[in-house]
Amino acid sequence: MGDRAHNHTGAAGRVATADRPTSLRNVVLVGHSGSGKTTLVEALARTTGAVNRAGRVEDGGTVSDYDEIEHHRQRSVQLSLVPVEWDGYKINLLDTPGYADFVGELRAGLRAADAALFVVSAAQEADAVEGTTRALWDECAAVGMPRAIVVTHLDTARTSFDGMTRVCAELFGGEDPDAVVPLHLPVRGPQAPDGHAPLTGLTGLLSQRIFDYSSGERRETPPDDGGQEPLRDARKRLIEGIIAESEDETLMDRYLAGGDIDTRTLVDDLERAVARGVFHPVLTAAPAADGARQGVGTVELLELVTGGFPAPPERALPAVTTPQGAPRPAPVCDPQGPLVAEVVKTASDPYVGRMSLVRVFSGTLRPDDTVHVCGHGLTDPGREERPSHDAEIRVGALTSPFGKQQRPVTQCIAGDLACVARLGAAETGDTLSAKDDPRLMEPWTMPDPLLPVAIRAHSKTDEDKLSQGLSRLVAEDPTMRLEQNQDTHQVVLWCMGEAHRDVALERLRSHYGVQVDTVPHRVPLRETFATRCTGRGRNVKQSGGHGQYAICEIEVEPLPPGTGIEFVDKVVGGSVPRQFIPSVEKGLRAQAARGVASGHPLVDVRITLLDGKAHSVDSSDAAFQTAAALALREASADTRMQLLEPVAELSVLVPDDYVGAVMSDLSGRRGRVVGTEQEPGGRTVVRAEVPELEIGRYAVDLRSLAHGTGRFDRVYARHEAMPPQLADRVREEREGARD
Repeated sequence: MGDRAHNHTGAAGRVATADRPTSLRNVVLVGHSGSGKTTLVEALARTTGAVNRAGRVEDGGTVSDYDEIEHHRQRSVQLSLVPVEWDGYKINLLDTPGYADFVGELRAGLRAADAALFVVSAAQEADAVEGTTRALWDECAAVGMPRAIVVTHLDTARTSFDGMTRVCAELFGGEDPDAVVPLHLPVRGPQAPDGHAPLTGLTGLLSQRIFDYSSGERRETPPDDGGQEPLRDARKRLIEGIIAESEDETLMDRYLAGGDIDTRTLVDDLERAVARGVFHPVLTAAPAADGARQGVGTVELLELVTGGFPAPPERALPAVTTPQGAPRPAPVCDPQGPLVAEVVKTASDPYVGRMSLVRVFSGTLRPDDTVHVCGHGLTDPGREERPSHDAEIRVGALTSPFGKQQRPVTQCIAGDLACVARLGAAETGDTLSAKDDPRLMEPWTMPDPLLPVAIRAHSKTDEDKLSQGLSRLVAEDPTMRLEQNQDTHQVVLWCMGEAHRDVALERLRSHYGVQVDTVPHRVPLRETFATRCTGRGRNVKQSGGHGQYAICEIEVEPLPPGTGIEFVDKVVGGSVPRQFIPSVEKGLRAQAARGVASGHPLVDVRITLLDGKAHSVDSSDAAFQTAAALALREASADTRMQLLEPVAELSVLVPDDYVGAVMSDLSGRRGRVVGTEQEPGGRTVVRAEVPELEIGRYAVDLRSLAHGTGRFDRVYARHEAMPPQLADRVREEREGARD
């Protein structure tokens, strides 16, 4: 962290490897869109020598630096793995999308990582940092994941490191803002005519040495005398923060007594506090200038990763069971232990086919091994569980990704990540284990997709491939759900948002050759009788030979919501023979399912068979089914029918500042606010009941309304009567569609 001497070596394009778990670091980069995560990954890759300054990688000299960077940028809506080497350590950098729509990729990155770098931009407003980033910070805190903060874009005009540090302390510090403090202060060059002073280096607060990057590589200058007031105050806050989190209780006494605490002790305590997840240093980093190898702050950041972030054996591993659910001992991060690995991401590569990114938690994964694959699917409340599956699969080639290339590796040890080609039907979240000792890892949670997108095949050729393409698409992305609605007869793809939808449909077209069109999404409506009425169905066709003869007289009355269809037989005197009573009921229920007035299923009525007539020869099961259906249709024509719409229970979590706007918006959607609940961190849960017709795009609208800081859940509650004027408009639209 700028206080030790290191011997850094790296070869551009060389496959990063690790021979023991303690030399591994798995780090996920988290941040809002535009924060500079991908640029930071590229800067770290250049600093470590994974990409050389000459603009070429050493693998036959055929792939340019530009190609690698462009390929990585194009994948910024997906989780990307970039392995690098630094000071004898292999660092797996997991770059996650910043768009809220792709939170599933981010959750996968958190699962695969042991520590997190939260990337925030000094050029963006605090509101841009607060939304999804704050929620993810809380998720990491809940599991004790070590975190550090990297401030980017300080090389742009009108940015303030001190201001962004204060914002981070307020947002991420919670009850302990002193645990979020900078390790360095930026050094700026001469001021330009426009008032902007370029970032040229850093001053280490513990060592007080200046790290100058103006030449393109870090150079150290003698310690500063500490006479500058800002430097002295920042150094004091850092030391006090380290001592407050130190496990050595004597340090505070020595410090308060004015005793000298050497830098080495402070650095060691800092690294231990970071590894425990109780201290969160703030650093800064900037990409290298053209032709330079090292960007400002990249060396210090790599030193924090290798020195302060934990190795895989230092982190608790997810619980495991047998495929039948019996508990098993927790896995240990040991290359010699039983194999326990997990598919954290599944993707399709146009050249090699299906690729699975696998994190090995225990044991060692090798090519050509036969492993047991078991999965329960990633489930969440409101989502149907996917069928479990067990299979034995032979592992294909193991590779390490580097831009467009996949470079072969001989093994993947406990704690490491690798890509596996053609891993059978394995899906994201599946567990790989030894075939003689199958295990199943505890799944991680995924948010429920809440934006419905109704689609249909563009042509007959696309229709033939649609089912298989959609199945593969959903298997790759657990945040996507496929629904084939039996009521509306629509194929609905549930997505996280509009960007998620666009990427999914483009992937369906480019990867699976299926072109689809989006159509308006329809909600499943119902209808019922508003008043009691009667109907008579006459099915008489006698024109020679075996004919049809059946007459039914029925009474229909409305029932309370949720009752369904109730059939009552009140025939006396045998006017309808007993063997045809089930035929009448069958015909009535079949017509109710098809609808009687608007084409929507009929619900919540009691249908009573009062009387009828039969013929000794021409009456039959089919004849009475038809007569019953005619009677029900006649009854509906003589009374007022009521259209019912589904109502959902919404739970909307937003910062307190947006509660009023959210409640007003829900009221404008014909919603009823039923209550609010205060949550920690200045947030409120608004509970409301809203017709589903009004919330088709709520996933998008809430993001705009609350500036990305809100989220919601929805659960079907019941069907309710639709306002008459709206029901009339729906009927008119349906009639127009028929014409």
